[in-house]
Amino acid sequence: MLKQQEGLRMDKTKCIPKNWGIVKLGEICEITMGQSPPSESYNMEGKGMPFLQGKQEFGSNHPINVKYTTKPLKIAFENSILISVRAPVGDVNIADKTYCIGRGLASLRAKKGIIALFLYYLMAFQKSDVEAIGEGSTFQAITKSQIFNFKILLPPVSEQRKIAEILETIDNAIEKTDAIIEKYKRIKQGLMQDLLTKGVVSEGEGESERWRLRDENIDKFKDSLLGRIPEEWEVVRLGEIGKIITGSTPSTENLEYYGDEYLFVSPEDIRENKYITDSQKKLSELGFRISRKIPSDSICVVCIGSTIGKIAITKTICTTNQQINSIVPNSNIFNSEALFYFIVLYSQKPLKQEAGLQAVPIVNKNRFSRIQIPLPPLHEQQRIASILSQIDEVIEKEQAYKEKLERIKKGLMEDLLTGKVRVNHLIEEEEK
Repeated sequence: MLKQQEGLRMDKTKCIPKNWGIVKLGEICEITMGQSPPSESYNMEGKGMPFLQGKQEFGSNHPINVKYTTKPLKIAFENSILISVRAPVGDVNIADKTYCIGRGLASLRAKKGIIALFLYYLMAFQKSDVEAIGEGSTFQAITKSQIFNFKILLPPVSEQRKIAEILETIDNAIEKTDAIIEKYKRIKQGLMQDLLTKGVVSEGEGESERWRLRDENIDKFKDSLLGRIPEEWEVVRLGEIGKIITGSTPSTENLEYYGDEYLFVSPEDIRENKYITDSQKKLSELGFRISRKIPSDSICVVCIGSTIGKIAITKTICTTNQQINSIVPNSNIFNSEALFYFIVLYSQKPLKQEAGLQAVPIVNKNRFSRIQIPLPPLHEQQRIASILSQIDEVIEKEQAYKEKLERIKKGLMEDLLTGKVRVNHLIEEEEK
C-alpha cells in the first residue's frame, strides 16, 4: 500500500519532498534536436534506419514508424524519450529501438543515475507545462535551450525506479485491455459482414431451435442493387422504414433555451459507444419545446462535416443539431438494434458518395432518405441484433475497465510524481 509523504522541505517558494531535488532537464539527459534527412533517402521498404518525422507517428507509449531513411542525420537511441517540439508541442513516447528523428522531434537520453522510464512518465505528466513554453509564437515550437532549462522534480534513483515500476504495471494492464478490445472488434467486424449479408436461418422449434449462418450452397440467394442477398430479404430506402428527422439548433442568443434538462446531441457526442447517454450541451424545457423531438431507440447519423457517418442509438427522448439526421424506425418493420448495425455496414459508402467532393461534406434529408439497406424478416433481425449486441456488451465492458485503469493511472501520476505519496516503505520492504 502507498503512504502519504512523511516530510516536506521548502525550496524557495515551492514545497517539495525531503531528499528530492529541482533540476534542469539538460543536467540529467542528453538532448538531441531532430533534423530531417534528404527526402530522396526516404523509403517504405525497410531500407536503412526507421525514421520518425513527428508526433503523428506516436503510439500510446511507443512510436509506430512507416518510413525509413538511408541517410540518417540525428539519432534517438533505444530507451530515449521522444518529445514533440513543433505543434503540437509536449507529447512524448519512449523509443523501443534506435530511430532517425526529423525536426518535429527531440530526443532526451537519460544520463547515469536517471531511470529513463521514470523520465518518460514525468515528461508525460508535465506535458501542459511544456506546452506553455511554446505559447506566444505564431507557430508553436520549443527550442533546445528551452528544453535544457525546463525544470523538473527529481527523486533519488531508488524512488525513480519504484515509481516507474508502478506506472508501468498500470500501462501493461491498459495495453492488455486494449488488445482484448481490438480482438473483439475484429470478431465483430467479421460477424457483421456475414450476418448482415447472409443472415441466419432458424432450424428446429422450442428448446431445440438452432440458428445457423446461411450458405449459398444450401440456401437461396438473389442478386440485388446491394449485391447478393438472401431470397427472403428485400431492399428498402431509409425513408420507407420510419420517419426521418433533421435536427435544429435553438437560438444561442436566447440563454433561456439552454439548461440541464434535455440532451442536445451534436456530432461530438457520438463516439465509439453504441448508445447516446449524455451530451455536452443540454436544453431547458423552453428550448426543448421549440425543438424537433427525437424519441428513444432512434438512430442518429451525422450527415454534415468531417465526421460524417458516425452513428449511435438514443436511449432517452432528446434533440439534435442540424448536422444529424435521425431515423425513428417503425417497430413493425425494423428492430432499432438491428437497424443500427445495418446502417453501420450499408450507409458509409453512399454517404460519402452523396457528400461528393464538397468542402464541407453534406447529405441532406432527401438524399439521406434514399440510401438503401436490406430488410430481413423481423424475427431474423432480432436474432442478428442479439448476436452482435452480445459482442458489443463485451467491448463496452472492456472499454469501461480501460477507462477505470486510465483514471487510476492519472491519480497515481499526480500522487507519485509530485511526491504527495511516497514509495519509500515499498523499497524498504523489498530490501528486507
